[in-house]
Amino acid sequence: MQNKDSLRHRASGTTQEESDLHLHTLTAHELHEMLKARKVSSVELTRAVLERISAVEDKVKAYVTIVGESALEAANAVDEKIARGEEISPLAGIPTAIKDNMCTAGVLTTCSSKILYNYIPPYGATVVKRLIDSGAVVIGKTNLDEFAMGSSTENSAFFATRNPWNLSKVPGGSSGGSAAAVSADEAILALGSDTGGSIRQPASFCGIVGMKPTYGRVSRYGLVAFASSLDQIGPMTKDVTDTAILLNAICGKDPLDSTSVDLPVPDFTRALRNDVRGLKIGVPKEFFAQGVRPEIADAVMKGVELLCSLGADFRELSMPIMEYTLPTYYILAPAEASSNLARYDGVRYGYRSEHSPDVLTMFAKTRQEGFGAEVKQRIMIGTYVLSAGYYDAYYLKAQKVRTLVRQAYDEAFKEFDVLISPTSPTVAFGIGEKVDDPLEMKLADVCTIPINLAGIPAISVPCGFSEGLPIGMQIMGRPFDEETILRVAYTFEQNTEYHTKKPLL
Repeated sequence: MQNKDSLRHRASGTTQEESDLHLHTLTAHELHEMLKARKVSSVELTRAVLERISAVEDKVKAYVTIVGESALEAANAVDEKIARGEEISPLAGIPTAIKDNMCTAGVLTTCSSKILYNYIPPYGATVVKRLIDSGAVVIGKTNLDEFAMGSSTENSAFFATRNPWNLSKVPGGSSGGSAAAVSADEAILALGSDTGGSIRQPASFCGIVGMKPTYGRVSRYGLVAFASSLDQIGPMTKDVTDTAILLNAICGKDPLDSTSVDLPVPDFTRALRNDVRGLKIGVPKEFFAQGVRPEIADAVMKGVELLCSLGADFRELSMPIMEYTLPTYYILAPAEASSNLARYDGVRYGYRSEHSPDVLTMFAKTRQEGFGAEVKQRIMIGTYVLSAGYYDAYYLKAQKVRTLVRQAYDEAFKEFDVLISPTSPTVAFGIGEKVDDPLEMKLADVCTIPINLAGIPAISVPCGFSEGLPIGMQIMGRPFDEETILRVAYTFEQNTEYHTKKPLL
């Protein structure tokens, strides 16, 4: 097996010395070793990332807000700690981007929506607080589909983000800003949120690693809610090792979130073993239907064969209930969204329509002018399926299907340690290509949505290229068994070069 560092340098066409001059291209664990050895300072690293942002952000448009000054102050504090000889955490001094639907105290949090264009929270999300406590340097807030509703980051009220691999393509969504920032080396790490695939699908489109932990593993306190029973925060990184490091920092019980689970948090880096011997892999055939392109299926199956050549066993299985997951999701998620977004009425915070003759008109005009088309569509669908005459026919039935989805996974995991599928049925599509075809757009998440309905963990890792664009392989696991997923992903990564490739910008 080749040395990982040599693969990285070869893939990017640089020597070790040259790479040292391009700090923004390195991973968090590589930079941590350099910081500890005082080969570089956090201020130098942060400046390198800010310079990278200055160089390419006009093309990529990953960020809604950049906080360079406070980032340098945080970096300087880490450098002073190192100078005093104190121990630092693996995230200390590492420039990190935050999806702009997570509250950051004193920093604009817009959800890429006009209705929150001026909202500055007085508090920070628990995940952000944990990162800051770990010494991570928050460098900015990234663009997303408005209120995390979308699959392409074209639904932002401000601007569309572009895929660093091909600027005419979308980066995926809704965490497209975070994915593009990591892929374009505009951040070393990023956080995204995943309601129906919003971490994994953009990770697949942008050629990075993205993980949705088990529902309840990470606190959602301070995450602006879209669909509360489906939302989950997770890492978006350049490799699997960085994912494990970021998970270590953000997982764990939070008294401020009653849905966070009180379970011990393992050291996820201990799961990073280049060994899959004896593991049983299931390949659900339904995940290779519904518009999955042949080149995508071929790349994923080659990945499965590689894992088998390293000692794992695989067998195909059938999960027929998966056929119903997409319509189920698009009943449940809008129902929860219609409830969660009722709070935006122009009274307490955010945008307020002017020149309204009375309060009720102000409510209506504020929501009419403040929300975009995709958000309005989902609010109307959600209100309809929750209405008295249709609750049993749609919402209640969808909840029953959701139970069957979870049971199907429980049955599968009695036999298999992990399940593997494509992350997305296609590679990144063109900007504007699917704007007028909402069904086709929603099919982009067909392989990721079942995981959110079941609440299980899953990761997307790069496994190939088609037409010069990255392909993602999705690895699913048992609830709270992120370690096995990381072990499989790490083994795959150590024996391939896909994660070392860089887009040319």
